[in-house]
Amino acid sequence: MTHEERKKKIESYGKAYDQLVAALEEFPREMWQWKPAPERWSIHEIIIHLADSEASSYLRCRRFIAEPGQSVMAYDQDVWAQKLNYHAQSTADAIELFKWLRRTSYNLVKDLPESAWASKLQHPEHADYTFDRWLDIYERHTAGHINQMRKNHEAWKAQRSAARA
Repeated sequence: MTHEERKKKIESYGKAYDQLVAALEEFPREMWQWKPAPERWSIHEIIIHLADSEASSYLRCRRFIAEPGQSVMAYDQDVWAQKLNYHAQSTADAIELFKWLRRTSYNLVKDLPESAWASKLQHPEHADYTFDRWLDIYERHTAGHINQMRKNHEAWKAQRSAARA
């Protein structure tokens, strides 16, 4: 990744919280717990997942800088959603946690020297886990889940329309 490409990704990464909050305004709260299928996530679950994922991202970011070459853990997001009872957790708390974790990591990475981006970590699911790959994954992560929320909303509206017909 070039320096200019990285700068653009970093800026986009830094805007994820604002994008999330704006997107959440599109969806009626009454449907946040609705699931399009038993194995699919609700908007509520997606919000909690975003906070959990951001906590992992926060730690990985720091390990890239402070302890390159070390191992990081993977986790089964579906098991977490079930075993941690995502529907019982507060979305307001998760959104605040996401905000602070993302902001803190953004402030850390936005002014890193070019040499820091050469770091790699050992990841059980990614053979070549570079700092640039970390940035690419997390820069896209929130937007991908916003799209998932929009699909949930469309499916919810379609189900309600069909029920009225």
